[in-house]
Amino acid sequence: MGWCRWLTGTGMGRRVVLGNDPDLDAAERWVDSWQAGIEERAAQAQALARQVSQLSATVRSQGGLVEVTVGPSGVLTGLRLDEGVRRHSAAWIAEQIMATMRLAQAELTDQVRRATAETVGLDSETGRAVVASFTQRLTPTGTTGRGSDQEWRADDHGR
Repeated sequence: MGWCRWLTGTGMGRRVVLGNDPDLDAAERWVDSWQAGIEERAAQAQALARQVSQLSATVRSQGGLVEVTVGPSGVLTGLRLDEGVRRHSAAWIAEQIMATMRLAQAELTDQVRRATAETVGLDSETGRAVVASFTQRLTPTGTTGRGSDQEWRADDHGR
């Protein structure tokens, strides 16, 4: 596709010259490539947003007395207490709920990390921002998911 160039001449005013200048063709290809890259990144970001909006994490306490589910924002969406919690103090139950919720939020953060890697990539600006946001909001220092539950101090037999 040709480009229009404006030229000035003595006493002629302005006129349009159509041509297929190689430099102009290269510039057009560069702009098309740049636009395609932007559209691709936007589609990847939309795919990530759709995936994250569908995520949830369910975690059980070590003894299985407490089960917590968090939704895509990390907010508690489900809580199940086994009848066995009745033999424990209210403070112990509260501690178990909170510890299990932190683990569920850490698991959600791991899921977001995986979804990000599969869509926009962990090294992209968008990927780094999304993972950092979830990590800062939902993962307490020293907790990285089920594999590292340093936050877990009580067992299901404590009072």
